[in-house]
Amino acid sequence: MNHPSVSIVIPAYNESGRIRPLLSELTDSDLEFIFVCDGTDDTADIIQDYKKNHPDMTIKCLTFPHRLGKGGGVRAGFTVASGSLVGFMDADNSTKVSELVRLSRLMRDHDGVIGSRHLPGQILQRKQPLFRRIQSRIFNGLIRLLFGLPFYDTQCGAKIFKKEALDAVLPDLRSNGFEFDVELLWHLSRKGYSLIEVPVIWNDTLDSRLRLSDTLSMLATLVRIRFHV
Repeated sequence: MNHPSVSIVIPAYNESGRIRPLLSELTDSDLEFIFVCDGTDDTADIIQDYKKNHPDMTIKCLTFPHRLGKGGGVRAGFTVASGSLVGFMDADNSTKVSELVRLSRLMRDHDGVIGSRHLPGQILQRKQPLFRRIQSRIFNGLIRLLFGLPFYDTQCGAKIFKKEALDAVLPDLRSNGFEFDVELLWHLSRKGYSLIEVPVIWNDTLDSRLRLSDTLSMLATLVRIRFHV
């Protein structure tokens, strides 16, 4: 069996109530899907049942007895990915698998493509609440100042990279939480890898796990990372 060219990592912490719509869209047997389950519900059982009933699909389900965090989960998935391109997305299906596939086709001469909800051309099927949108814009503005990154949306759940680029920076990554995306993009940029940001189709699920306290914690962690504290 040939290795798939694209691997998609999906952190799935206590996602039993939201995972089935995503699973129903896993129809491309040329892709590798890597779920990382580190919660306390039956998310892994649901995924394993789907895998058993769809033997034509390439699905890996990693389970851990302790919480890894978003960043820790993505890193765990990266280590077992076999594709030459490796992406990650959110289990809430706010950006669909088809968007990751589209991003992979935009790679061309770049080392990574990240989706954005804030660039012209984006399609927001359901917008975030106003407070979340303001919070997101402030956060990304601060990130641009702190890290010198040119991106307008570091947190959108649709990103894909060449595996060789990821392998080059994985040993440098420290964060385990939602701030992982920023640190990853920063290290890739510092090493000279070419990254582009493109608009995506996105849908707010109205069940965000990210709270204001999480955002403040993310900023505190990123300040420590940026200034090597």
